[in-house]
Amino acid sequence: MADDGNKGRGALFGAALLGFCGVAAAAASAHAGTDPRLMGAVALICLAHAPALLALGLSGRPDAILRAAALLLFAGAGLFSADIAMRAYEYGRLFPMAAPAGGLAMMAGWLAVAVSAFFARR
Repeated sequence: MADDGNKGRGALFGAALLGFCGVAAAAASAHAGTDPRLMGAVALICLAHAPALLALGLSGRPDAILRAAALLLFAGAGLFSADIAMRAYEYGRLFPMAAPAGGLAMMAGWLAVAVSAFFARR
């Protein structure tokens, strides 16, 4: 098991990456000559999930359910956003069903956050 100094680092790193990508996607939607609706969707997903991962990383709760939730949220947002961004730049798709798989992973991550409420340590 990781030492106490490493709690939440993965979620914080994921939050930073999603935040960076969200701001970049917002700029691209306004200036890059891509479909602004697609890049706006990428920005929305990234910038909505970055603060969630930040909160999970800073929560200090060491339970496995929240770690799994953070992983699902990050992976789902990454898959969804990468697939949509590739379409916006007309590179095709990441792989078939990548965006729906990412969406399902995000939904599972949010359900895991909800489930963790019933297993919180006092």
